[in-house]
Amino acid sequence: MGIRSWRAFARLLALHAILGGAVLVSVGGVRGEDLDLAGDAFAAGGALTGSNYALDDARIEASGAASWDFDSPEISVQSPLKPKSVAKRAVAGSPLPPSVAGSAILQEAAKYVGVPYLYGGTTPAGFDCTGFVQYVYAKFGVSLPRASSSYWVIGTRIAPKDAQPGDLIVSSGHVAIYAGGNLQIDAPREGKTIQFRAIWQTSYVFIRVT
Repeated sequence: MGIRSWRAFARLLALHAILGGAVLVSVGGVRGEDLDLAGDAFAAGGALTGSNYALDDARIEASGAASWDFDSPEISVQSPLKPKSVAKRAVAGSPLPPSVAGSAILQEAAKYVGVPYLYGGTTPAGFDCTGFVQYVYAKFGVSLPRASSSYWVIGTRIAPKDAQPGDLIVSSGHVAIYAGGNLQIDAPREGKTIQFRAIWQTSYVFIRVT
C-alpha cells in the first residue's frame, strides 16, 4: 500500500473516532490475496508485503467498534542518498608577473592584490586608483597627489620603449602602476579588486616619479 493510501486510512480512523459510526473505505480493488473480514477486524490474510497485495476498487465496511491492524513490510534503503558535498570555491590568485621580483614598488603593490575598490579609499581596507598608488609610493617616501588630474604634471614622462616596472601609467581619470610588458596593477572600479591585468587604456602616458 502506498504512502498516500496509509495516510487515507489514518484520516478515516480519525473520522471514525470522532463520529463513532461506521467507516466506509474505498481504496482500490483487490488483486492477489482476498481480504478477510473476520468479525469487525480487518486483516489481509498475512503480512502486506512485496507484491502480495494490490488495492484498486474495493469497498471495505466495518462497524464503529472495528479495529484495524496492518502488518507493514520492513523498509530497507537499497541506494541510500548521499548528502551533497558543498565544495568550497577555490579563489586562486593569478601568478605574479616576473617583473615583481625586480621591483620594490611592485613587491609592495602586490601585497594588496584582492583588496576591494572603494571610492575615496586610501587604506588596505579599500582603495581607489590614486589612493592605491599614493599608499604604495608613500612606503618609499614619495608623496603623490590625491586627484588623478594632478598626475599629468608630476615626475618625468617616459617613452613607452623606456618604461620600467614601477613607473606610473596615467590616463584620463585613472592611475595605475606599470608591471612590465602589457601589464599593470591598479584599483579598477566599484565591484572589482586590486589586481594585475592587461593595460586596457587606449590613451595613456608613462610617468616616472623616483
